[in-house]
Order: sequence, then structure tokens, then C-alpha cells
Amino acid sequence: MIHYCVANMPGAVPLTSSQALNNATLPFGLALANKGFAAVLENPHLRAGLNVFRGRLTYKAVADSLGLPFSPIDQAAA
Repeated sequence: MIHYCVANMPGAVPLTSSQALNNATLPFGLALANKGFAAVLENPHLRAGLNVFRGRLTYKAVADSLGLPFSPIDQAAA
């Protein structure tokens, strides 16, 4: 079996790919709209997408690549 990924494949089916993107991202948008920042603290996927909070770098790879201090989200949010 060969798996092959073409980066621009969604462009071949724009309506379907737009609907798929909406289906994948809408729950995150609704959680943020309904719960605010609490949604980030509760959801590991939203937490993983947070890079900066209150001026602190909360994503270790970004902090390391820039040579800046890293603050875990729990510490930055306290």
C-alpha cells in the first residue's frame, strides 16, 4: 500500500474541503466563545495551540528557538 499526500488537494474539492475544515474547527470556536479562556485550560488541543499568554511564551519549542524564557500555561495563567 502506498500513501501519497498532495498539499494542494483540497483545492480540487473546495466545497467539501471547506465543510471538512468547518466540521473540524467549529467545536473549538464554540468552546472558546462559550467558555472563554477556560476552554483553553480544559482542552488539550487548544492548550497545545497556545504560543503566548499575557506576554509569556507558553510553547516551549518557540521559546527555545528564540532563546527566550518558557512559562508553562498553568504558571502563566496563575
